[in-house]
Amino acid sequence: MRARRRIVAVIAGAACAVGLVVAFAPSGYAAINAAAVACSAPAWAEGNTYTAGQQVTYQGHLYTALVTHTAWPGAGWNPASTPSLWRDEGACSGTPTTPPTTPPTTSPTTPPTTPPTTPPTTPPGGGSFKAPVYFMPIENSPQDVGTAMSASGVKYFNLAFVNDIGGCTPGWGPGLPVSSDTRVASLISTVRARGGDVSVSFGGYLSNELGASCGSASSLANAYQAVINKYGLTRLDFDWEGDDIDANMDVRMGALRILQDNARSAGRQLHLTLTVPMTTIGFSGSDTDEINQAKSHGVTFDLINIMAFDYGLTNASTMTDSVKLVATAAKNQMKTLFGYDDATAYAHLGLQLMNGHTDQPSELFLQSDFTNLLAYARANHFGWLSYWSLNRDRACDPSVPHNWADGTCSSVSQNDWDFTKIVAQYNG
Repeated sequence: MRARRRIVAVIAGAACAVGLVVAFAPSGYAAINAAAVACSAPAWAEGNTYTAGQQVTYQGHLYTALVTHTAWPGAGWNPASTPSLWRDEGACSGTPTTPPTTPPTTSPTTPPTTPPTTPPTTPPGGGSFKAPVYFMPIENSPQDVGTAMSASGVKYFNLAFVNDIGGCTPGWGPGLPVSSDTRVASLISTVRARGGDVSVSFGGYLSNELGASCGSASSLANAYQAVINKYGLTRLDFDWEGDDIDANMDVRMGALRILQDNARSAGRQLHLTLTVPMTTIGFSGSDTDEINQAKSHGVTFDLINIMAFDYGLTNASTMTDSVKLVATAAKNQMKTLFGYDDATAYAHLGLQLMNGHTDQPSELFLQSDFTNLLAYARANHFGWLSYWSLNRDRACDPSVPHNWADGTCSSVSQNDWDFTKIVAQYNG
């Protein structure tokens, strides 16, 4: 994506040791063991929804929920393994008054050091990450994410972009280190509290992508893992463009293999997507080479996300038909690359659009094109339907000069959220 298209759980609180609390009474004072008293809290159970501040017991410890969330069955999001969701208040004694209705699927004796990498199997709203719109949380005048969710129905986001801000250090936009970020963390907390989730996207058209500057697969994997740990991520998107296309792939794919191996060793999945620019005949040679290098390194992408815009003129007479031509070509290439049938190839493709003016003067997406392509995606069951970008889903101010494909507005006549409302309807 272009530079102008430049973002998930929560900030985990530090674990507090629970000691003795002094309670004053008329006859003096008495030392009360807070953890022991609090062990009357209900036991944690899969399937329950917990509100921020609610306390539960699990494996002899008292935990406090950091954010409102649902303990999705099968996700392994028990308190011991999710420091981004729960704060361990310390060991306690006593018997929980309410036994768990469903035994937890993960019972580690030693809490893992990284957050879970398996998302809920069936998030609210139907489908699992089927309509993630791209959103720049720091640049391009980002809107309030809670307002966007309420007004449009969108629940899922690809947050763009994290790159190297110096010395193999992951950061957002103009030098905001992930390690010290609170702004994006708060946004992610809002999304998850409202039943949604996010992926973080690395790269973009003009960027210092981490894979170009971290010197080895292990150092790059550590940089990516730091972002996973910070936001409790279960999904990552890689949008290698410009001079990053098909470059330094031993380091990049080696790092992704390390991440996936570590996740598998922990009994969890890590969902990876590869975003690639399109040509008028589908994948470029560099695109197919990247995919083949992923295969040779044993890296598995959930889907290949095709940027079905910025490729220029085709023989089609409408924007809708132009996208269909390009997407059909990519589908046929997926069949060749992986031996898929049509249905499986579509299921492993993401269809990404761009609202309003694109960077190519020959391309223009109107709301009618998005509606037509929503029907097309539904008919062929693409892995997801997405677009660039939420920041542009508003009309441009006519009193202010704008670029051809402005990063903060669509340059077409529209109401706020018109394009997001269409994409948010997709559920596979």
